[in-house]
Amino acid sequence: MPSFLQTKSGRKLAYHRHEGHGPGLVFLGGFKSDMEGTKAIHLEAWARAQGRAFLRFDYSGHGESSERFTDGCIGDWAEDAEAAITKLTDGPQILVGSSMGGWISLLMAKRIPEKIAALVTIAAAPDFTEDSMWGGFSDAQKTELAAGQVALPSDYGEPYIITKKLIEDGRNHLVLRSPLELPFPTRMLQGTDDADVDMSVALRLIAHATGPDMRLVVLKGGDHRFSDPDALKLIEDAIRNVIEVTG
Repeated sequence: MPSFLQTKSGRKLAYHRHEGHGPGLVFLGGFKSDMEGTKAIHLEAWARAQGRAFLRFDYSGHGESSERFTDGCIGDWAEDAEAAITKLTDGPQILVGSSMGGWISLLMAKRIPEKIAALVTIAAAPDFTEDSMWGGFSDAQKTELAAGQVALPSDYGEPYIITKKLIEDGRNHLVLRSPLELPFPTRMLQGTDDADVDMSVALRLIAHATGPDMRLVVLKGGDHRFSDPDALKLIEDAIRNVIEVTG
């Protein structure tokens, strides 16, 4: 059974945490995913084997946390992540952000850089509500969204319900339009066969961000899930590398 953290906004966030030495790992999941995904469970087992602290949690409207998914937005989920990191971990952490979690982790770099020892992103999707969703909508979809919401097909199950609130709030949290400083070891992982986040996004991100130690690692044939054995091994290697660098 998960534990729960109540945020200052009254949302109840489900989480699993185990103690260990630091810097600990915090897994930040993707859009409409939860903390029971392959990567989160695999990395928790890996961290336990290393005796390292680990935290995984569900954003509000996701998994076992409170609220409805369609009521949420990037600002809410970033607030959730900040609360989880600041309230549930000790000292600087290694953030591992997958897809939307990559965007959230970049927002954390702006808000609480003192809590970040290193950053590993997996198919990071910064600014996706604006560049991928809004930028890809047809005129008919934009008209439909203006009335409240639009449904998008998903390869992962039922359609995504995209709300006007999600798109408009996303514009308040864009990270590729203003300076983005990453003053800690940063490893960005990207698959060449990712059908959801194009390689150009990873290239744009690493070109835009500034920092003393950034690397983009590309997995030939890797997809967006990044959950097969080769991909999981690459995530482990990236974490090991930033641990070595940070000491």
